Amino acid sequence: MTDTRENDPNKFNDTPNIDAPAIDMPITDPVPEPFAVKFASRVERLPPYMFGRINNLLYQKRRAGDDVIDMGMGNPSDPPEQVVIDKLMTAATDPTNHGYSKSNGIANLRREVTKKYERKYGVTLDPEHEVISCLGSKEGFSHMCLALMGPGDTAMIPSPYFPVHMYGVILASGNVVSLDVADPDLFLRNVAYTCEHMAPRPKILIVNYPHNPSSAVIEPDFFVEVVRLAKRYGFLVIHDFAYADVAFDGYKPPSFLSAKGAKDVGVEFTTMSKGYNMAGWRVGFCAGNADMIRGLGTIKGYYDYGMFQAIQIAAIVALRDTEEAVEKQSLIYQGRRDALVSGLRRLGWTVNPPKAGMFVWAEIPEPWKSAMSTMDFAMKLLEEGNVAVSPGSGFGQGGEGFLRMSLVENEQRLRQAVRQISKCLSSPPAIVKA
Repeated sequence: MTDTRENDPNKFNDTPNIDAPAIDMPITDPVPEPFAVKFASRVERLPPYMFGRINNLLYQKRRAGDDVIDMGMGNPSDPPEQVVIDKLMTAATDPTNHGYSKSNGIANLRREVTKKYERKYGVTLDPEHEVISCLGSKEGFSHMCLALMGPGDTAMIPSPYFPVHMYGVILASGNVVSLDVADPDLFLRNVAYTCEHMAPRPKILIVNYPHNPSSAVIEPDFFVEVVRLAKRYGFLVIHDFAYADVAFDGYKPPSFLSAKGAKDVGVEFTTMSKGYNMAGWRVGFCAGNADMIRGLGTIKGYYDYGMFQAIQIAAIVALRDTEEAVEKQSLIYQGRRDALVSGLRRLGWTVNPPKAGMFVWAEIPEPWKSAMSTMDFAMKLLEEGNVAVSPGSGFGQGGEGFLRMSLVENEQRLRQAVRQISKCLSSPPAIVKA
């Protein structure tokens, strides 16, 4: 029989035909599996945002045209001094200010910070090695945690806590031990007890006075003991001094760095958000231990190029020329504090007037405190009274039973808020919580 492939050029070619499909193509594509985004474990450790319910309702009410008196966030409503705004506008017209800036801040701004520390606290700082500018103190604090902490490291923090003091540590893969902040002496004893009984010992102590949210304050000898304990037990100290410039009735918040030996063991964060009314400008500083400052600078060097240089130039003017205005701003907050505290007391609330800060920390009155959670009580004030406050539980379990009320509204609005709260609570609660 004749081989019909005799003249076929592929007769002895075993190479497969690559143009032919290996399998029959499906007529329709398979149903795809849902595409899942897997977050890092540090993000998975974060709880749901505690103020989400309140913020959503506040947004909805304002969109509907409701006039909500907002005492929830410590967001200053007063503007910076005009001389500062004018300097910003002038600096912004200079083309040389629009390039990348140094991540640790321009030299003249750091020098101005050292002058304020010398003038106000008697503290001498090296502007080159002991001061660094931050994009607000919150950014600086978070990045300092990244510089110092890792898996297995523990920080001692105040309770109740400002959220970044807890979650800045968690995002750096650290652990936290929270200590009651109400009694300064008890707080210090608990620091010593924790260091004595915990292995390995905590690496960092985070303190925050004047305290947010509770407005607790301390005297200078407190920091003397903090330094002594730090040297005895080998921990580092981070002091969040965000409310350094807002104080009442002659009280002067002490700087951690004014304690002898403080620069050996720690740093202090300050900000221009509060007393200078520059919250949205994001100008903060870290000062103190040169090694800790260098570590923060290393992290920041990988993350950012510093703040807009025109803002830094305007901040120099604010630090140099507006201290009198900062003192006047404290008097404005003091008047608001008095209006709110006196109004709540007339309603029968137990409220201690704060000596510093931008908040009133108010215990929820009975029978409401026993009838519902702090979150539900805050939601009631917003839903029925058009008054927004921060539930204490948003600052940890230590804040349950309290509300944080900010002093950013004017006195007239705060008095109106008290009237609306009174009307909202005119009928006693019918359900007692379990």
